[in-house]
Amino acid sequence: MIDAERFAEVYWTLCPHLRWKTQFYTETPTTPPPPPDDGFFWCAFTQTCLGPDGAVVEPESCASAHRACYGTGRVR
Repeated sequence: MIDAERFAEVYWTLCPHLRWKTQFYTETPTTPPPPPDDGFFWCAFTQTCLGPDGAVVEPESCASAHRACYGTGRVR
């Protein structure tokens, strides 16, 4: 998978606790902003690039309810 797909922020099932820096921009662009290619994502629970389950946080891996900590911050 290419990085553009891996780091895309357009997943409808993203964990609500996934954070990225463009999420906090105040401008309202007329077109969607390009996905960040810097890979700076973090979990609101751990405040690091690793989720509560110890795996890397990024849109691809945080868009699945099959992930142990998805949506709750607790490892099942």
